[in-house]
Amino acid sequence: MSFPFDIYSAVGFVGTACIIAAYAYLTIKDQPNPYILHGTNLTGAALLTISLLVHTNWPSLVLEGFWAAIAIFGLVKALRRRKGAAA
Repeated sequence: MSFPFDIYSAVGFVGTACIIAAYAYLTIKDQPNPYILHGTNLTGAALLTISLLVHTNWPSLVLEGFWAAIAIFGLVKALRRRKGAAA
């Protein structure tokens, strides 16, 4: 069994690095910036989705869909909180 390493695999590894970095950031910071946290998670999910559309793994693709949806929810929540604080 050989591992096909191509541009889509590289994109997937960058996405993986984004998600790991976001988790590390959440763990290290006492009060993480939600835009950095959720933006990095969304970027990671998007990059992994690109990779998974070529190297299909359905369970992982579904996971990335939920991961992206949660990140978008977090960004919307942060934007609403910012608008509420400004009012």
